Amino acid sequence: MQSQAQLRQQITAQIMAALEQNLLPWRRPWSVSKSNGRHSNAITGRPYRGINPLLLEVHAFHHGFTSNWWASFEQWNRIGGNVRPRPSSVEPGEWGAKIVFYRQVRTTVRDTKTGEEENESYLVLKSWTVFNVEQVEGDIVSKYRAALPSGPVEPDFGPAEQLLSACGASIRSGGDKAFYIRPIPETAWPNHRDGDYVVLPPRQQFNSLGAFYETAFHELAHWSEVRLDWNNKERGYELGELVAEIASCYLAQELGVPQGETLENHASYVKSWIKEMQDDARFIFQASSQASKVADFLTSFVRPATVADEAA
Repeated sequence: MQSQAQLRQQITAQIMAALEQNLLPWRRPWSVSKSNGRHSNAITGRPYRGINPLLLEVHAFHHGFTSNWWASFEQWNRIGGNVRPRPSSVEPGEWGAKIVFYRQVRTTVRDTKTGEEENESYLVLKSWTVFNVEQVEGDIVSKYRAALPSGPVEPDFGPAEQLLSACGASIRSGGDKAFYIRPIPETAWPNHRDGDYVVLPPRQQFNSLGAFYETAFHELAHWSEVRLDWNNKERGYELGELVAEIASCYLAQELGVPQGETLENHASYVKSWIKEMQDDARFIFQASSQASKVADFLTSFVRPATVADEAA
């Protein structure tokens, strides 16, 4: 049985391999159908969170799946679906997608100096296997299959524009750079007038509206940091940028914004992220977990909050 450290190392190696193959597993640089969105459990309807959307995207990419609906073998079977046998062209153990569940364990420990008992809690990872609806047969699962458009689809940026308005962030237009100014001083947040605002170049300076909203989502992710008690100074610049990058892509998927940026625009960041993952297997877990929290926080301004899937 794999240890917690071995499981983290294995998952980190999988994400690193994807990055080294020019695949950002949180980014989809094409328009998708409205039946898609964030990777979700077909039975509960809840989106997967944390590291799992990245693992599912890598698996979908390698197998050519277009639907974002997944469930375990037992869950598909329960509703009348039958997971197809592994094709001979697929290596053993590679047909299903491996995700992880976080389970909080509480225990009581005794302080060796004082003799007093204290309660402690920690997270335990458990590996699980799920299958995409495109691996499943049965009439009951037809409603989950991705309905790909027959021709070009004009994106609906209404939900994205609604988010920019509903979140209440101060968004200013001007210049040729996008950035977020934190509250100055932070002790005066949120009423200090010299900070806590986002600056975006004028919309007409972007190559597409999708690029504008994606950039806005990235900066709103930074805007959410002080609201979710996330301190970049303590956690590191590279981690903060990866959180914002993943969160903005999650938001784009959720709100139907086509993602157009390529790996070349992230080349320097990718190198630093790979190095951080090599140095600490917890890096990608911390980034993806926080990105899910950011995406949930921001989408809550325009959509009812959903209960997070236990596969965080």
